[in-house]
Amino acid sequence: MLFSVFGASVVRYKVTMLQCEGGYRTCANKRIEIAEHLRYLPMGYFNKNSLGSITSVTTNRMEQLGNIATRVVMMTTQGILNTIMITAMICIFDIRIGLMAIGGVVIFFGINGLLQKASEKLAPAKNASDVALVEQVIEYVQGISEVKAFNLTGRYSKRLNDAIADNARINTTLEFKMIPFIISQTFIAKAIGVVMCAMSIYFIINGSMVLSKGIVMMISAFIMYSSLDNAGMFSSLLRIIDYIVKDTKDIFELKPMDIEGKDMRPESFDIDVENVSFSYEEKTIIDNLSVHIPAKTTTAIVGPSGGGKTTLCHLIARFWDVDKGVVKLGGKNVKDYSMDALMRNFSFVFQSVYLFQDTIANNIRFGQPEASMEQVIAAAKKACCHDFIMALPNGYDTVIGEGGASLSGGEKQRISIARAIMKDAPIIILDEATANVDPENEKDLVDAIEALTKEKTIIMIAHRLKTVRNADRILVVDKGQIVEQGKHDELMKQNGIYKKFVNARELASSWKLAV
Repeated sequence: MLFSVFGASVVRYKVTMLQCEGGYRTCANKRIEIAEHLRYLPMGYFNKNSLGSITSVTTNRMEQLGNIATRVVMMTTQGILNTIMITAMICIFDIRIGLMAIGGVVIFFGINGLLQKASEKLAPAKNASDVALVEQVIEYVQGISEVKAFNLTGRYSKRLNDAIADNARINTTLEFKMIPFIISQTFIAKAIGVVMCAMSIYFIINGSMVLSKGIVMMISAFIMYSSLDNAGMFSSLLRIIDYIVKDTKDIFELKPMDIEGKDMRPESFDIDVENVSFSYEEKTIIDNLSVHIPAKTTTAIVGPSGGGKTTLCHLIARFWDVDKGVVKLGGKNVKDYSMDALMRNFSFVFQSVYLFQDTIANNIRFGQPEASMEQVIAAAKKACCHDFIMALPNGYDTVIGEGGASLSGGEKQRISIARAIMKDAPIIILDEATANVDPENEKDLVDAIEALTKEKTIIMIAHRLKTVRNADRILVVDKGQIVEQGKHDELMKQNGIYKKFVNARELASSWKLAV
């Protein structure tokens, strides 16, 4: 018995460690798989599906799967198997008690079936509430500056508080719905043990069962109670786990873009957009648009908001696939390239810059993790951000806040340009990179962009005349079509959208505050 107790302890310890390791490792790998899958989904997916839904699946649901699922499945499966084995053994020893045990087990699992159905009804509401809560937390945290600036703290706090209260209500309802079934299960499990013991004592007294067999039956009663308790204790969570697995599978079933192209380099860096159309849901964004962008030229794209400027750039870089027509790089369809091979040719500097919660050096070398510190510093100097980096407490080893929250807009932009310089891609897409920069930082930022764009193919979306005026060609995009194109002086001779655009900007720049 001592050997058995010691052996059981060792085995239990080993099983628990393997269970935890298996659960957490599986979920960690699954998170990586989800991230890899998301890389190749069209950008439209992220517009239609909230960040809260993706975050919920990859964080708290994976956490539940790693922390709870392995225990639930193991305990439930172990409890059922033990119950079957001990019931079979009891039937072999004494069929009278065996039949009573079978009847009790049938009643127990009948109640458990009702519990499963109740859990299944409430599981969708719980999962939806979990997602809504994550959405509200993310929205509140990301928009906290606007919330405070417009004195909307109470209103937005109410939305967050309502989501928290709703989540608490649904979880509490789930618990209260489960309590009657759990109590009934526990009562039946204990009642089976009591009745088995009572019957064994009765049979021993009337002489129809020997004492040794009766003792075995009474011990079996306790083992059966323990097995049934394990089988029923966590089974209500099985439906929750089912929905977690289903939501995870739904992400993997989303059709990614066709990325089975060739790992090849383009013969040239000319870009051709030929008769391209693209719609988002039912709204046409790009309508039968064609343009040729020669290598090592600067093309500026201007036009009214919502006209399709950013979408055109996204189609060129294959963030989306076109509905009709073809986009070519070096004379070959961008779909002929593998996604990684295609992305090697593009660097992006967006108006909204995202920096990771890491050192400045690692943010700069993000596209080339193997880059040396000397290369990082050289890129930073070209991007005119070396001086302000050295003024930080730990220089290049300074850890910045998530999203670059601890840096100004101009500083974040210059670090993103340093990151693009480090990548050294032949095609640069600038999406209003100087739109929100203050005058003090504008010169440094313009110098940084000039360092980035030397001898490159440049496509820029810009509203500032300084960045548009010297472009080799200006495309005016409106309602998904190129309505005007040419150099600055040529377009100014036309009484079109571009001239009105320039006049409006010059008028705005001449405004002064009366003192």
